[in-house]
Amino acid sequence: MFQRMIGFSEFEINKIHNAAMEILQDVGVAFHDPEALEIFKANCFKVHGKTVFFKEKQVMEYLSTAPSRFIVRARNPEKDVAIGGKDFALLPGWGAPFIIDNNGDQRDALMEDYINFCKLVHTSEYLDMMGYLMVMPSDIPSNISHLDMFLANLLYTDKATMASPQDRQKAVDNIEMLSILWGGRDKIQNKPVTVSKINPISPLIYAEEMAGALIEYARLGQPLQFPSVVQAGSTGPVTIPGCLAILTAETLAGIVLAQIINPGVPCVIGSISCSTDMRTGGMALGGSEAMIHIKAITQIANFYGLPCKSGGSLTDSFFPDMQAGIESSISLFYALASGVNMMDQACGILACFNAMSFEKFLIDEETCGYVRRILRPMEVSDATIAMDQIKKAGIGGSYLTFPETFSQFKTEFFIPKLAVRGGYDNWQKKGKKQIWERAAEYKTQRLSSYEKPFLDPDIEKELKAFVDKRKKEIIKGK
Repeated sequence: MFQRMIGFSEFEINKIHNAAMEILQDVGVAFHDPEALEIFKANCFKVHGKTVFFKEKQVMEYLSTAPSRFIVRARNPEKDVAIGGKDFALLPGWGAPFIIDNNGDQRDALMEDYINFCKLVHTSEYLDMMGYLMVMPSDIPSNISHLDMFLANLLYTDKATMASPQDRQKAVDNIEMLSILWGGRDKIQNKPVTVSKINPISPLIYAEEMAGALIEYARLGQPLQFPSVVQAGSTGPVTIPGCLAILTAETLAGIVLAQIINPGVPCVIGSISCSTDMRTGGMALGGSEAMIHIKAITQIANFYGLPCKSGGSLTDSFFPDMQAGIESSISLFYALASGVNMMDQACGILACFNAMSFEKFLIDEETCGYVRRILRPMEVSDATIAMDQIKKAGIGGSYLTFPETFSQFKTEFFIPKLAVRGGYDNWQKKGKKQIWERAAEYKTQRLSSYEKPFLDPDIEKELKAFVDKRKKEIIKGK
């Protein structure tokens, strides 16, 4: 069958693999966490200073213990999430310090914004999991904000959730909170209830904070996501295959460490790589090169038998305008059509990760619905061909009178809430509003109709007490 989205050939993927193995053996990967270095030494890896060197046999041996698919449990069992194989999960934006409103004005993000995003994720038809660090609240000190953000994740939704990867201690705090929620550490040991993002610093570095968090989550058997960000022309070669070789090497190094610590801990190989805008030195997140990276990472992940991750509705635009729509919808569709299993930043991102927008969140969410409908498997059977209806309607007949039309159209058709349909006069009578204006109105409706999911009051009390205790300890410098 003819396809235009071909990607790399098997020979080319093998070429990238061989290059990554050469990098791991001859250049190595730096780990700035002393315990990580000791773990590698104890397992017969060559370590020189902070640099770890890997042989291909070692890498492939440890990769073989990582599963190709796993389930993340939610406190509402109906919302458990499968990641890997044909399954995929959509999550909101990550790590934005600013909010851009529907006037195009930028302000610092607040904890109230974070909570409102939690509520929108909980009420979303199309997002599968809660993110973490959806915005970086400026009104709470950064050394304690992880406690408030993760508490909001656990209280305001009963969906599965991401956790903090910011450093080892913050990972430990989140693990303690998950233990309270689930009734003890033993209840979550090697039973995934969260996923944590572990970002290498390209090229070929794991900071002490990331390596420390990796170790804590791996010991507990909680899944790890490795989204490398290699910028062609700055943190990687200007050529995409060269960037992919670096990305593969640094990602596999982290996965190997996780498998040494706890064989079988789920790991997701990923990328949010792109080219460097040589006019500014910044990321060209909405560029075509970023799309090529997305397709490539799915092939690389398949090569190693691992689930894959990419960014979602990504754009360099500062407003939910046509540029944002073009870049975001292409990247979202291209990633899911390519076979990505886990997608952060599916909703809300503006300004190349620097800002979130409530209006864009809701526009992106609707785009997620479009794409889910497009990619939904189609059943071809006697029932779906509906020959009895075709014969009854005959030549020139209407299907509007058939009861099947009215009983099935809500599941057969995607019905948008924000996109305009109907006549021009109708649009004009409603004020000729742009989509971001309709999204602003819809935001008010969604938040006003939000209902907090039930959580045992004793568990909620214990979670809040833990957060209060840890804040006092942190402030006192303990």
